Amino acid sequence: MTQRVYQAWKGSNKFIFGGRVIFGPDARSVPLTVLLILVPVVLFCVFVARHLLHEFSPHNAGYAILVVPILFTIYVFILLSFTSARDPGIVPRNSHPPEEDLRYETTVSADGRQTPCVQIPRTKEVIVNGTTVRVKYCDTCMLYRPPRCSHCSICNNCVERFDHHCPWVGQCIGLRNYRYFFMFVSSATLLCVYVFSMSAFYINIIMEHQRGTVWMAMRESPWAVALMIYCFIALWFVGGLTGFHSYLIGTNQTTYENFRYRPNSRTVAYNRGCANNFMEVFCTKVKPSRNNFRAFVEEEPPRVVTLPTIVTNINKRSAEAEDEIGSRRQKVEDDLDIGDDLMNLSQRCNPAEASNDQPHQTLDIDQLALGVADRAATIRTETRHGSWGRRSGSWDIAADVANSNVRES
Repeated sequence: MTQRVYQAWKGSNKFIFGGRVIFGPDARSVPLTVLLILVPVVLFCVFVARHLLHEFSPHNAGYAILVVPILFTIYVFILLSFTSARDPGIVPRNSHPPEEDLRYETTVSADGRQTPCVQIPRTKEVIVNGTTVRVKYCDTCMLYRPPRCSHCSICNNCVERFDHHCPWVGQCIGLRNYRYFFMFVSSATLLCVYVFSMSAFYINIIMEHQRGTVWMAMRESPWAVALMIYCFIALWFVGGLTGFHSYLIGTNQTTYENFRYRPNSRTVAYNRGCANNFMEVFCTKVKPSRNNFRAFVEEEPPRVVTLPTIVTNINKRSAEAEDEIGSRRQKVEDDLDIGDDLMNLSQRCNPAEASNDQPHQTLDIDQLALGVADRAATIRTETRHGSWGRRSGSWDIAADVANSNVRES
């Protein structure tokens, strides 16, 4: 059965609703983030805002104090969903390395054999706004990362304009959700300021009605005090993030670039001025996702990689060299066998060792040499090389032996 893309996804993401919604691997932290926002707002509406409904003129103007945090909380949750439940800018990984960037090289072994090998350069340079930028090759995704792209080790994906991986939203922050992340953090900051200020205002109202001290008012409404403490602590986190990312947007940096590179080595290829940098983040159209998670997986046909001509020639030369060495070894072995036969024959040609009382058979040495000539035609004149790197003498038969008759039993 053919699978869909989200079913065969190699990253660590989690999908729901048939691949329509994508989360990071730590999506379980999203409900915790929702509770950290929702619970304080509910406590504020029940124990603080309800008592301020009729404290403003006209008489019903206090209802705005109750409606504002409810609507603002809904708005914050929408931004949270846009941040954590969408593709942050994942670059689709390749099924094989880019063939146009392959380099074919040869390695020489100890015995002199040349072996072809394929290598991919780890980096290459591209031009961005007239500035040379070095991009790296990702072994996991088998691609050269676009400028400002980085591989998230938690999600196991390459993300365009990678900023950081936020555990509170359970998703990477990249090109397609950075705008919503900043709006979520800044809106949460404003919500904390609102709850803190309204709680302090309620304590002030209690002090005026009872004509008491601050401590008496705090004992009268402990929930307002608790909300003030909670919002004060939360402001250090969300308020600090808002200020830090405002600086990053103004200088057109990412969190990854700010922490990874030193100030004197940061590239200025992306900085277009403070106003243009803010316009780029908030006023440009969000790019569509590069991935169709509900599409069916297409099976690729097997690829045939053609090695370049130089590698083919090297293989051909190696094969020819091995064949030549084998034929030379066989020829030397044949020469040695023929030499042994002729040496034995020349020793047996000594007339003093032949017996006169036994029947004899006459054999002409020239005829025997003619029979041997079929195996080695040049054995009388050429000098042979042994397989051990030394010369063996030419096998010439003496004239007196050649002219005599040999008797054999």
